[in-house]
Amino acid sequence: MARDTLTRDQIVRTAVELLDDDGLEGLNMRALGKRLGAAPTAVYWHVKTKDELVLLAGDRVWDEIELADPGAPDDWRTAATQLAAGLHALFARHPWLVQAFGSYLFYGPGKARFDDRCLAVYESAGFTAPQADRAAAAVFTYVLGSALAGAADVSLARRLNRQGDAEEQIRRTMAKAREVAAEFPRLRARLDTPADDYNAAPEQTFEHGLQALLDGLAAAPGGR
Repeated sequence: MARDTLTRDQIVRTAVELLDDDGLEGLNMRALGKRLGAAPTAVYWHVKTKDELVLLAGDRVWDEIELADPGAPDDWRTAATQLAAGLHALFARHPWLVQAFGSYLFYGPGKARFDDRCLAVYESAGFTAPQADRAAAAVFTYVLGSALAGAADVSLARRLNRQGDAEEQIRRTMAKAREVAAEFPRLRARLDTPADDYNAAPEQTFEHGLQALLDGLAAAPGGR
């Protein structure tokens, strides 16, 4: 595909697909050009660096989140919950985005659109501007941290598969981890239960933690 038939939109859309399949470590201009059926030099005419490409891809995916209506002041938690759940689902679909937050400063209309709506939800409920800033930041940090385990699992599986048999490596490692856990009474009691799975968390952990956080925001001294 010649450079004059490529568009930036097409390049960014394909970059998101490549990131979903191969992660940050799998994104480069050569691999992207191959997916596009174009020479890497054709891609450089539209996007100058990998960092620029990651920022463009990272901002594009924010448009996938459905923005909840701020709603009535006494029902702000419904909108806040919907926004947080939408963000959590976004991170699950694009685990590379979670990892990228450690290396990139994301900005753009997609993320700004989401951030502005989050602030609107808290301000419509009666939070002052500083209180809304703190609330939005606290919820965002909680969602990002909650998504970290899933993103780490994807990255780990990808790395282990490059090294050989991922399932066998995980089996051997878990056997050693169980030996260590058996020395501690509370961990030992959870062996051979669902909590024994690697990176496992009880069902509804995210939802429970989110509601507890919103409880705290609503009840904080000097709150709404």
